[in-house]
Amino acid sequence: MATFRVGVGSFNIKDGAVGFGTDTDGLGNLKVKGVTKTTDIKVSGASTLTRYSGFAADNINQLENITLTSEVGTIGDIVVGVGTSVIISSASTVTVGAVESVSIGTHFSPPTGGIEERGQDFVEGMMRFNTDLNTMEFYNGNEWRQFTYTSDIQNSPSSSGRALVAGGETPSNSSSIDFFNISTNGNANRFGNLTNTYAQGASCSSRTRGLFGGGRTPSVINNIEYTTIPSEGNSIDFGDLTLARRRMTGGGLSSSIRGIFAAGFVPSPSLDVNIIEYVEIATIGNSLDFGDLSVGSWYVSSFSSPTRGVITEGSDLPTMEFITISSKGNSVTFGDSTVTAAGRQSCSNAVRGITAGGYGSATTPGLPLLRSIEFVTIASSGNGQVFGDLTRSSSYGQATSSNTRGVFTGGYATVGGGANESNTIDFVVISSAGTAQDFGDLTEGKAAAGACSDCHGGLGGY
Repeated sequence: MATFRVGVGSFNIKDGAVGFGTDTDGLGNLKVKGVTKTTDIKVSGASTLTRYSGFAADNINQLENITLTSEVGTIGDIVVGVGTSVIISSASTVTVGAVESVSIGTHFSPPTGGIEERGQDFVEGMMRFNTDLNTMEFYNGNEWRQFTYTSDIQNSPSSSGRALVAGGETPSNSSSIDFFNISTNGNANRFGNLTNTYAQGASCSSRTRGLFGGGRTPSVINNIEYTTIPSEGNSIDFGDLTLARRRMTGGGLSSSIRGIFAAGFVPSPSLDVNIIEYVEIATIGNSLDFGDLSVGSWYVSSFSSPTRGVITEGSDLPTMEFITISSKGNSVTFGDSTVTAAGRQSCSNAVRGITAGGYGSATTPGLPLLRSIEFVTIASSGNGQVFGDLTRSSSYGQATSSNTRGVFTGGYATVGGGANESNTIDFVVISSAGTAQDFGDLTEGKAAAGACSDCHGGLGGY
């Protein structure tokens, strides 16, 4: 073994191993104190670099594992081999210059976390996987937006896009469930049956499950039951609401993870309910408290994007209010509708919410049935705008949607109901205003039923 002294310190050579500033028994270790510059570093063993002031290299060729705990800069690529890793601690700053592309040979994992874990220092172009919404998202400079997958329905007929319409007044309460494909005009078919006769309840859904809760049988109930949307069959018990009631939100108030039930009416003692509660759709169990509406109300309607839910006017709710589905809390004012009404039906894609029909409130003489359709942009609070008209006037209908179409089903054809339930289905293209068109018919006339789909609010992008 030979020892060479070069300026300051020394280096040792043994069997091709070099140690700078090391003891005799520490051969093969490289310790750098101060500034080191190189055009190429190749690490063949496990190495820990703890000081990088002025450290620069054309390439860092990572053959095994490395941990970065301070500061490092490279003007070329950092190449990570298969089965190896580069760990960058929270105290480390890594800058890479003049990189034209990144090539991943096996698997790339973006940052992950829920909405509350986004932090605060957003930069345009940031991308992450949102574990609350179960989707990729990016920051566009103003807000976080979610990626959606758009399927070619025409050329992929097996793709999702199924709607369910369950229960309702026929005029006696019904347990039947209808289904149809939103992309294809035509009559509904029989799906199965609910465990209870059901009317005046609420519904919500994910990509795979449809939930129906509350309502009357004719007594008020707190039951929640579910169906597996892709497979025809009868519903199964899911859990219970926090309060038995009827005349609840119409449907479509859910993300791919959470379903929301809100508002309602308790007949004895007579009580308008302001409760908002939620369930985790994938997990069977009872609902949990979410928050409150500004006032108790019934026959409100609702719609949602993947992140925001909007509850529209009802018996006593004078405006539209909204919630952030992934969090908890009371609703916040959204804006005003174009009309004052209750018993309307609503649906949405990822951008727009639309509301139609209903009957005029006490402030509208004669309580007329309505045909009008209005829309809002869900991400931007504001007042409703005129969209068009249904093919007929109706109240207590039920609506659902895909990312392209909104469908409006059933409802009462005359003021006061009573054996006047409609079986008609209308549809609109959500992105373009205009008058609704005929879609087909339900298997029977229904009013105050529940409706949902596997792609409402842009859930699946269909």
